[in-house]
Amino acid sequence: MIRTTDVRFPVDCEAHRGALLHFLEDPGNEPEPALGATEYLEDGLLLIHHGKVLATGQARELLPRLAPTTPVTHWQEGLILPGFIDTHVHMPQLGVMASYGTQLLDWLETYTFPHEARFSDRDWARTEAHRFADLLLAHGTTSGLVFCTSHANSVEALFEAAEARSMGLTAGKVMMDRHAPDDLIDTPETSYQESHRLLEKWHGRGRQRYAITPRFAATSSPQQLSLAGKLSGEFPQALVQTHWAENLGEIQWIRELFPQRASYLDVYDHYGLLGNHTVLAHGIHIDDGDRKRLKETGARIAFCPTSNTFLGSGLFDFRRAREAGINVGLASDVGGGTSLSMLATMGEAYKVCRLQGQTLTPWQAFYLATLGNARVLHQDHDTGSLQPGRHADFVVLDPSRGPLLAMKKTHSQTLAETLFDLMILGDDRAVTATFVAGTCQYRRPPAPAFLPSVALTSNYSKQGA
Repeated sequence: MIRTTDVRFPVDCEAHRGALLHFLEDPGNEPEPALGATEYLEDGLLLIHHGKVLATGQARELLPRLAPTTPVTHWQEGLILPGFIDTHVHMPQLGVMASYGTQLLDWLETYTFPHEARFSDRDWARTEAHRFADLLLAHGTTSGLVFCTSHANSVEALFEAAEARSMGLTAGKVMMDRHAPDDLIDTPETSYQESHRLLEKWHGRGRQRYAITPRFAATSSPQQLSLAGKLSGEFPQALVQTHWAENLGEIQWIRELFPQRASYLDVYDHYGLLGNHTVLAHGIHIDDGDRKRLKETGARIAFCPTSNTFLGSGLFDFRRAREAGINVGLASDVGGGTSLSMLATMGEAYKVCRLQGQTLTPWQAFYLATLGNARVLHQDHDTGSLQPGRHADFVVLDPSRGPLLAMKKTHSQTLAETLFDLMILGDDRAVTATFVAGTCQYRRPPAPAFLPSVALTSNYSKQGA
């Protein structure tokens, strides 16, 4: 009789060894994660075969089953996690990050629209799309839900950049036929036709997926929203992404533009854009009726803490959304957001919660940035965890990268404390390497040593030789 422990793995697999953490279920938002929600291996082994996860387990159990020629990369000071996922980010807005001094509507007119107009140039769109993809990887983000511009060029460029790196992105052409500059608006018919063509070309091509993308209700006429809803009905597996209830001035404007609708959410509901494939960015100024309708339809919210505070939009009520049973994701919302780092985004989400007498545990924060966001985007069967069969998208973090993290590591005795240090003090400097489908797409150069007189080995993460 042959025991499974005697069976060797394929000779052409690859292995990564180190502390390994991923989520199997929602851990809850209590100090200790729900039983069975997490898998943490102090000395773990991640096996990859043909770009997908073959197995994870204790290194001492799996190493004897490797062929002698199998390469093993040992991340001795690293923490291996699934690649981060961003549920709302704007590819063309890199250049408007950290633009001073306005709230949402003025910010769009002053900074965003003029910058997005440049994406009519195909070469510019390609350059920026490659820059965007590389910056995502440098921050440990391997997939996400992305706004392009109203130019088909921008969508083609982004999908081409993602495909070249084996990344799986979901993105769409912005549909916008009013209340915007002439060089950015389309028409209801052209937005439908171009979106339809892009959707047929890219949705399901390799790892790419399409999202039907009306910018927000104010910049789409009723006719355009109706055609967006028609497109959603024709392609029910495509996601729908838009903005909702971010700013009080925006909400008042929607009331004036759609006086016949009961609420801002009712606008999207009326035009067939609300369902379990819908991701609504922000959702700050909402009520229990809105939350009830979101639960009924399965629509999701992308929580965007850095842009909400930077633009002075308001504070998202994370606890009430969870209590209502709404599926919530975490998002950078660059360029209103101020960092592509999901670590920095976790930290700002924690502060938003604290300002309302709530909390966000490190377990919940890291869940949101990985498996939770994968579930929001309906891609948890492919990404978000390190379970066998998933794409081998993962990030290696260094919990002592940089002087502050190095200092804090000497005081952190538990994994929860180290995760909290990473989400409050961490940023792209903590990203040692980012892998997509098993291939290293980003590797940070070695950092200078900090605090050489202090031992940096924590009690929880001593690993085997």
